[in-house]
Amino acid sequence: MKSLAALFISALTVVAACGDRSVAAELVARPNIVLLLVDDLGWADIGCYGADLHETPHIDRLAESGLRFTDAYAAAAICSPTRAAIMTGKYPARIPMTIWHERAAAGPEQGRKLLPPKSLANLPHAEITLAEVLQQQGYLTAHIGKWHLGTAGYYPETQGFDINIGGTFWGAPATFYHPFAGAWSDGERRYVPGLGPGKPEDYLTDRLTDAAVKVIEEAGERPFFLNMCYHTVHSPIEGKSDIVERYRKKLKPGLRHKNPDYAAMVQSLDESVGRIMETLTRQGIADRTVVIFTSDNGGVVNPVRGQIPTTNAPLRSGKGAMYEGGIRVPLIVDWPGVTAAGAVCNQPVSSEDLYPTILEIAGADDRLQWNVVVDGVDLVPLLKDPAAEIPRDALYWHFPHYYPTTTPASAMRAGDWKLIEYFEGDRLELYNLRDDIGEQRDLAKSNPQKATAMLKQLRAWQKSVGAGIPSFNPNVDTAK
Repeated sequence: MKSLAALFISALTVVAACGDRSVAAELVARPNIVLLLVDDLGWADIGCYGADLHETPHIDRLAESGLRFTDAYAAAAICSPTRAAIMTGKYPARIPMTIWHERAAAGPEQGRKLLPPKSLANLPHAEITLAEVLQQQGYLTAHIGKWHLGTAGYYPETQGFDINIGGTFWGAPATFYHPFAGAWSDGERRYVPGLGPGKPEDYLTDRLTDAAVKVIEEAGERPFFLNMCYHTVHSPIEGKSDIVERYRKKLKPGLRHKNPDYAAMVQSLDESVGRIMETLTRQGIADRTVVIFTSDNGGVVNPVRGQIPTTNAPLRSGKGAMYEGGIRVPLIVDWPGVTAAGAVCNQPVSSEDLYPTILEIAGADDRLQWNVVVDGVDLVPLLKDPAAEIPRDALYWHFPHYYPTTTPASAMRAGDWKLIEYFEGDRLELYNLRDDIGEQRDLAKSNPQKATAMLKQLRAWQKSVGAGIPSFNPNVDTAK
């Protein structure tokens, strides 16, 4: 692989050969884009969203200087589909990638009342990814960390990224300590490639950040897209021992967050965000770099498996579920000179919106170079004015699979109203999020007209995107 400097020089050489200095100037003037995508970080896990144990001063400072979204959503309640939505601008059901890679590769779940539809395990090369469009625009494109969108033939370097450090088909490391290798719960041996030699005390979050810092330092004047995908705070829940002890001493009755190991992982994440921001400042490019911070799904609250490292309260449930705790996530955007410091936006937005938004920010607004179909909405108007109107009447989710926190389901949000359709038993739940953010009062029976109207709209959406619907399993006794 060429060094970053060599990549930059080769790009400018091509421009110079064309004899167009204006193109070179335009290339240098385009903003850098840093996407900080965290794994399994809950809506309430950071200070500016109400965390009461975790300390996140650097992420909070990002919100103080930029725009914080209160009603941002992941495109799915689990990892791979959300990541596919970010890369393509499409609803996961349209691709279709509706379950995580390993589960999709193994085939539909068996032994349940319903048979889930097939989900792709690899992001198709026919999709024009966010990185591919930016690469065509002269951007240096770098992926660091979790990929989870396919096997080796579908790794980041085949999907528009000049650089891939750590991106594989695995969804989580065996350990957060060097050499970041070992047996997963199913016996499979996992590792994180591309990080080189290290010491036993080296921590994965730090080493991924080291790689990000190097990308920024060596990019020169060429605009870059840094797809920084942290493995933290996914299991295994392993914080640095000294930080864990510090949070253990902070525990007291009445706190919603109670896990010092998880809190230590969040702090290490925050420190890494601080290092990236400091590097941008030191390189003199902070004022022309857009930083986006978000998560791929809600925090893990999985009592069935005994996994409750955090809380999403006041939101209900967690990762995998169609309730708010499974899909509502933090989203902060800092675009110097555009986003107002400390601004807050209450409009519902989603992961698939990042595709058109980032491309518009980068000046890659020729939609003939994009995917033919893009479900996401350009959020630039909201970045300029949080009260602006965007062309959307509803958001949709489709998870036709089983998970410890849910049975197969679809959901939609229109205004303050949210409908969940559970395919097993044809059950509906209806909530008004303005009055009931915790989804404790199901209004489907008391307001059947609203539920029926929203179900009609949800079914129309399912048909429009070709959403796979679970079928009855003839090998299971449905009377049980």
